[in-house]
Amino acid sequence: MNDPGRQDPAEHAETADPADALAHWRRLVGSAVLLDGFHALKHALRFGAEVPVAVTADRRAALALADELAPDVRRALDALLTEVPQAAYAALVPRPHPTAVAALAVRPAREANLRALGQAARGAPVVVLDQPRNLGNAGAVIRLAAGFGATGVITTGTLDPWHPTVVRGGAGLHFATAVERLDVAELPSGPVFALDPEGEDIRGLKLPDDALLAFGSERSGLSRELRARADHLVALPMRPQVSSYNLATSVAMTLYHWSLTRGA
Repeated sequence: MNDPGRQDPAEHAETADPADALAHWRRLVGSAVLLDGFHALKHALRFGAEVPVAVTADRRAALALADELAPDVRRALDALLTEVPQAAYAALVPRPHPTAVAALAVRPAREANLRALGQAARGAPVVVLDQPRNLGNAGAVIRLAAGFGATGVITTGTLDPWHPTVVRGGAGLHFATAVERLDVAELPSGPVFALDPEGEDIRGLKLPDDALLAFGSERSGLSRELRARADHLVALPMRPQVSSYNLATSVAMTLYHWSLTRGA
């Protein structure tokens, strides 16, 4: 039975003080993950993210969007979202999102991600982006990996896979898979299938579930360290005189091939 003296979370969100929400945001912003837009927040909630604060410039519109596109998280959004002035919302994000929603989430523990990536009997591949350069491409790859149920995404090099632009490109799906930055020497065990134009045609291969699928940078391809770590070089079918595919396209083609042949 409900305690009549206890305030319902949804009621609390509707009447929450914007100043309190903004102060909470300022306390957390240096260490939390920015969820930029309704869809990023929706996906993060679906996959168990801890979201201490969420704001919107139009609470009614955000909840209407939840009714239409995400009724499964509507109650959670109702409890979380605090309406703040448009100018205050815009000051919190690099570029205001059309849905006027933003939130901060707790980043998953590195130790938990490393356990998931390093498990002995993985049921799905790990995607390795070797020294990627483009933040948006990295986000698109994480979104693909989550969609295909990959174990995780590892980046090498300097790009931070939890950069706000990457999280925005991934639509909050960092919380649906394990995402970490590692050196090549720290990669988990498993056969490495590295994409390279000189490799074996992927159409004749079966990619094992515990594979590490490695993709070179958009500009310079595989690093020397990653190439030395590779067990197999694999090529995607490509018409002559076409130089390359977009990184996310290459990952999508490779994961699709894995999904078709697994268990065959």
